[in-house]
Amino acid sequence: MEKGLSFLEFNYMIMQSYDFYALYRKYGCNMQFGGDDQWSNMLGGTELIRRKLGKDAYAMTITLLLNSEGKKMGKTQKGAVWLDPNKTSPFEFYQYWRNVADADVLKCLRMLTFLPLEQIDEMDKWEGSQLNKAKEILAYELTSLVHGKEEAEKAQQAAKALFGGGAMGGSVPTTEIAKADFGDGMQIIELLEKCGLIPSRGEGRRLVQQGGVKVKEEKVPAVDFVVTPDMFEDDVIMIQKGKKVFHQVKLV
Repeated sequence: MEKGLSFLEFNYMIMQSYDFYALYRKYGCNMQFGGDDQWSNMLGGTELIRRKLGKDAYAMTITLLLNSEGKKMGKTQKGAVWLDPNKTSPFEFYQYWRNVADADVLKCLRMLTFLPLEQIDEMDKWEGSQLNKAKEILAYELTSLVHGKEEAEKAQQAAKALFGGGAMGGSVPTTEIAKADFGDGMQIIELLEKCGLIPSRGEGRRLVQQGGVKVKEEKVPAVDFVVTPDMFEDDVIMIQKGKKVFHQVKLV
């Protein structure tokens, strides 16, 4: 067993090595890409292929994207930041990058965008509110790269409207509920569940009790809080989960 590895880590390394070996045998896959924290695991695969099949295989690592605290980036309250718009909407994707820490924005611009390095180097002098502009550039560039310019522009406009008091447009994630189903009102926990904002009602109660839910920018005071039709404006109301997750409810 490799020195310094736990038993579970060693088992994971063996499993990943065998996966590479199986892919080579079945599909002829002879190169594996991964984060630089997977180097020893991938080398284990190349060695297994060499010993079992007498063939050469290769591994290539990519620098991990870490934040200023040395932690892997890409996790949100809902889980991973997905490229699939059905799992992470373009607006949520934009907002994730718009809200990276000040200390991380320039590194992300250098590693993840195709902006000229000279342009990014100029941003080294930016501070304060200028860093917010750098974050907007990062969010727009990455959203455009993943989802296209049209979605990036819609997400950018929605974000500006959200914090500037304007009309949202269609970029913010929206749940439509029939007026007949909504009736005279709906408890906040049920509404959060319908919007897919909580994995369980227990988690919803915990979130509300900790002050993590707002309706129309007002903190929800209790788990039995009821959202009523008269709270809607033009049949739309905004729910906020935590600091960064926004969701519209629309009565139809």
